[in-house]
Amino acid sequence: METALLEASLYTVKAICILDNDGNRIISKFYDDTFPTVKEQKDFEKNLFNKTHKANAEIIMIDGLTSVYRSNVDLFFYVVGSSQENELILHSVLNCLFDVTSQILRKNIEKRALFDHLDGIYLAIDEIVDGGIILEADPASVLQRVALKGDDPTMSDGNFKDVLQQAKDQLGGWSVGWKN
Repeated sequence: METALLEASLYTVKAICILDNDGNRIISKFYDDTFPTVKEQKDFEKNLFNKTHKANAEIIMIDGLTSVYRSNVDLFFYVVGSSQENELILHSVLNCLFDVTSQILRKNIEKRALFDHLDGIYLAIDEIVDGGIILEADPASVLQRVALKGDDPTMSDGNFKDVLQQAKDQLGGWSVGWKN
């Protein structure tokens, strides 16, 4: 009897989804072409939600994929991998995502708070998984990286005015003519 050996791969995560309590997409990131169109992705998410929203488990096999999930108040967190994927690895990614989200939202994990901090959640997801490869599963490390990226100055109106004022102050006695 011939046994097929599965080739090892770093591409362990196929998708990360955060859905609301009606099964609607809040955040979804698919890392391969298992579901190439948005319609197929949304159909998968709806099917996943319908199978899990009343269940009291943490793992489900659906459409040939392994999915680990967790819910809190009005949000459902999902991490999806292949059917051969180690559930403990997927669960560590899920726990990291949940813990980081909890810290970013100051333990107020609900839909409204998530929308208020959507940029930080997207950064966290990108720090945890990139292209299906798990980069980090330690919530403290992810939070530190998200905080560092959040501190980067942007050219918003307030910052631009501050930079312009500092330039004027440094030029001091110089005569600079601004033409409109």
